[in-house]
Amino acid sequence: MLLKAESKAEHAAAHENIDDRTDFDVVRQRTLKNAMSCTGVGLHGGQPVTMNLKPADANTGIVFRRTDVSGEDAIVPARWDHVVDTRLCTVLGNKSGVTIGTVEHLMAALAGCGIDNAEIEVDGPEVPIMDGSSEPFVFLIECAGVVEMAAPRRVIRIHKDVQITVGDSEASLKPGECLDLSVEIDFDSKAVARQELSVGLMNGSFRKELASARTFGFLHEVEQLRAAGLAKGGSLENAIVVSGDEILNEDGLRFDDEFVRHKMLDAVGDLYLAGAPIIGCFTGARSGHAANNALLRALFADDKAWSYDVMRGEEIQRAVDGGLHAESEMAIDAA
Repeated sequence: MLLKAESKAEHAAAHENIDDRTDFDVVRQRTLKNAMSCTGVGLHGGQPVTMNLKPADANTGIVFRRTDVSGEDAIVPARWDHVVDTRLCTVLGNKSGVTIGTVEHLMAALAGCGIDNAEIEVDGPEVPIMDGSSEPFVFLIECAGVVEMAAPRRVIRIHKDVQITVGDSEASLKPGECLDLSVEIDFDSKAVARQELSVGLMNGSFRKELASARTFGFLHEVEQLRAAGLAKGGSLENAIVVSGDEILNEDGLRFDDEFVRHKMLDAVGDLYLAGAPIIGCFTGARSGHAANNALLRALFADDKAWSYDVMRGEEIQRAVDGGLHAESEMAIDAA
């Protein structure tokens, strides 16, 4: 069955003014060549989870399917307007109340590898946490292989500044030539303190700069979450745990500034819920899932702030491809 993240009307509107011809040079959509599977645990439920990454047709987008739910109720589109909770992670839901949580690390991997279309089967309410980063998902995508499709890649081009404030968090988008991200964090713990980072998301930068940065938490917060029946699957194997001013993980950090790198990784995943790659500059100060989603809602509430487009000419060199070679769909069909 062909999965679609949009209705026919939404699909037509989304492609308004986008030329679908194949006789000019544009960045084209990509999907997986083969299906790949992994097994892990859910961060909050602590239950075993099996996930399958599968190819999908052009213009499908990223779509989740709960294999433990029957019929159309199983389908949960990976879109900003399907975000139903942002307190501990990003949770997606559909009109039937079916949810899928902790999607941000997988969404970041798909964004960073330039995967436009994929069906993701999960046999429970959470994506497996794996090692707390996007690296295991990037590895799965590398193993699956990538296919370049005939259809042009749709991008969201930012035309004017959009800013939001949520509590003490601030986030903004403004026009730019690619997805440039600048993030700063500030915590009382000396182990984290104040960190800032700027990265342009293009080619293989996600894999090199962000993919292996792990999620983190503070020991007293973990204890509170477990007392509330959450974070049952959390451990030093899938998160950095900070106690006071000390890091409890024996192997230490993967980067000196791994904390801000992971916050940026989260932002990449949350922003990919826009439904297409964003061409613009993101800035986040103490931002998290709530601010990231609020920013997308503010963006799409202002028709003059954005438009759909394709990437042509010199822009092709800045297109996100994860550094992964893609086989041509037409060549595969011919073979």
